[in-house]
Amino acid sequence: MTAYRPSTRRDFLRHALAWAALPLLAPLTRRTCAAGWPADAAGSGTIIDVRTKGARGDGSHDDTAAIQAAIDALPAAGGVVRIPSGNYMVDATRAINLRSNMRLEMAPDAQLTALPNARKRYHVIKVWRAENVEIVGGRVVGERDRHQGEGGEWGYGINIQASRHVKVSGTHLSDCWGDGMWIGALGKGPGADVSVDVTVENVVSTNNRRQGLSIGPCQHVRIINCTFSGTHGTAPESGIDLEPMDQGDVRDVLIQGCVLTGNKGSGIEVHHHVSGLVIRQCTIRDNKGYGVLAVHASDLWIDGNTITGNGLAGVALAKRTSDVKITENTLSSNSARRLRHALKALTSERGGGGEHAGELRIDPTATNVHVSGNTFSS
Repeated sequence: MTAYRPSTRRDFLRHALAWAALPLLAPLTRRTCAAGWPADAAGSGTIIDVRTKGARGDGSHDDTAAIQAAIDALPAAGGVVRIPSGNYMVDATRAINLRSNMRLEMAPDAQLTALPNARKRYHVIKVWRAENVEIVGGRVVGERDRHQGEGGEWGYGINIQASRHVKVSGTHLSDCWGDGMWIGALGKGPGADVSVDVTVENVVSTNNRRQGLSIGPCQHVRIINCTFSGTHGTAPESGIDLEPMDQGDVRDVLIQGCVLTGNKGSGIEVHHHVSGLVIRQCTIRDNKGYGVLAVHASDLWIDGNTITGNGLAGVALAKRTSDVKITENTLSSNSARRLRHALKALTSERGGGGEHAGELRIDPTATNVHVSGNTFSS
């Protein structure tokens, strides 16, 4: 496909190009963490099992206070809280509040289940204004089918705000009234306290009501080898939604090796105030909306993905999106619903000929778009 290039040269995708190399540097992520964390803290002997604080894990008893007591009992130097096998009921209107310098280790068959509530907003696990935190394993289950109210859309499985050096790995999130996970900021505008250096790896987020993952103001985020599926219930209903809007900026995000499938909205949505995003080697298929939709975003690289069977265009760049590379992707069988979609601005494709308009749609207001090495098929 012929590339589209503007007459004015720019420092094209400087953030995204640099960020793309970071998977090779992942072991260096912890260099800014407190000395010795997490290895020294985990090996220091400070390990607390929640059952020693009264947690039962019997699927009926409210274990919120017992789990929180285990967390609060850790020394300032940090340590590990372990949740063994069982179903632990959590009052998500109070939440499990994690603190700095800790690891929450859940057995593969340990489950934190939200008790039914009527709140518009709740959190099963909160990581707010904390540093050097890990969440490992287990399952977090919301209460969307038992929710006692009708309003709101902000019930979260894991909510990370204003925190640094956080990793979530191997955790299964499902059935939340809102999002499986949120990563963002506390506050708004230049003074917002944003999250920095967050890694989400080998996480499954499925059957949540609003999004699999929402990303608000943050910097240096990696989403690696995760699955976001089956989102439905209240718009936008996407697998991942990067939508900081006017709250602040999202900078330098890598989404790599992920599967985004069966969401009622798009696989990935990208909105304004997002820059330096790389979407690489993902499978984005069978979503009812777009595979990837970018609206007024900048510094975006979509590279080496398989994007197929989505109801609208495989990739759509709309409303002043700028500085984009679309390279080495396979796009096929997308856009069965495009004629019924209300985004009428997507009427022009650059560089590919009309036969690929259902796979790749580029709005006339999009600038500095480079398209090369992609494979298209019916």
